[in-house]
Amino acid sequence: MRPTPRTDHAEAVDFGPFTEVAPVQIAAGRTFTRRPTRQILVGKVPVGGNAPIAVQSMTKTDTRDATATVEQIWALEAAGCEIVRIAVPDADAAAAVPTIRAQIRIPLVVDIHFDYRLALACLETGVDCLRINPGNIGPTWRVREVTRAAAERRVPIRIGVNAGSLEKHLLQRFGEPTAEAMVESALLHIRILEELNYPEMKVSLKASDPRMMIAAYRMLADRVPYPFHLGVTEAGTAFTGAIKSAVGIGTLLAEGIGDTIRVSLTEDPPEEIKAGFEILKALGLRQRGLNVIACPSCGRVEIDLVGVTKEVERRLGDLTFSRPLTVAVMGCAVNGPGEARGADIGIAGGNGVGILIRKGQIVRKVKESELAEALVEEVRQLAAGPEKD
Repeated sequence: MRPTPRTDHAEAVDFGPFTEVAPVQIAAGRTFTRRPTRQILVGKVPVGGNAPIAVQSMTKTDTRDATATVEQIWALEAAGCEIVRIAVPDADAAAAVPTIRAQIRIPLVVDIHFDYRLALACLETGVDCLRINPGNIGPTWRVREVTRAAAERRVPIRIGVNAGSLEKHLLQRFGEPTAEAMVESALLHIRILEELNYPEMKVSLKASDPRMMIAAYRMLADRVPYPFHLGVTEAGTAFTGAIKSAVGIGTLLAEGIGDTIRVSLTEDPPEEIKAGFEILKALGLRQRGLNVIACPSCGRVEIDLVGVTKEVERRLGDLTFSRPLTVAVMGCAVNGPGEARGADIGIAGGNGVGILIRKGQIVRKVKESELAEALVEEVRQLAAGPEKD
């Protein structure tokens, strides 16, 4: 039986003026204007317009194993994931989608390659978004059929262009994957959806080269009004992948481009969520959980600053806070007291001891051996107390 069309999406289909967005306030007091886009709904999560930039990830389980996939999605949700994507490579994976969808709370995106019939099957189950790859979904009539089925249910479509899987005719035309070829691929499929009067879409232009990815998004930004999903694909493991993603995603976000992000890491999926929020926090675009400020250490430091910082992050990293908190771990008297006073809670160490500073006021002196414990305890108390503390 076909499900009742979704009712949690906006009813109007309107290509009208871009949504006007107020300048985004940056922590240092500067502002930039976010690229205005048409807002869509992925489940109940708004994407684009003036909505917060959503952080998403993708499961790394075999989707046919519904139990393992659901457990991973629960872990992602606990880490703060706001939209999750699963791979649907065959009919057995598509058959597992209803079981998965029934047990999760965050919006579910299905990732479709090659076989458009899998997209049609998943739409029957009440998914929240489709991702199709222009480079391998096949002839135009398949895209039209999928779009019509999505429109019946008001399910948005992500046109997911990847530099590694561009259409053959574009590779022949451009000679190799380029930013221009990626934009051309996206525009071909955007036009199909527009011809069918279905603007419920977001677009991604991913490459493993941050420079190519940045160039592609910049080229398309002024040509269409649709929200962008940002990512550097195949970025690598936690260290290199996070750096590449911060360069690619962060550069575009700092220019006001981007509405939802995924940090693609060869790591446990919750690590992608942590990295994504850190990128947003660094730009002052989202505030969530702890913001740890720690000095890099130098010859002036007289305490085990690295050890204290790692211990604090280890003990507080998995805690959930109802409001953002800035914690400073500083090692000497040059910048330490000033940075610590600007944080919600902090320490400034020196000569085997440290001063504990809360909301700009010195609380007490603490022995080096007790610094991590004292700071963790103060953070817990501050997090548990009323926001005016």
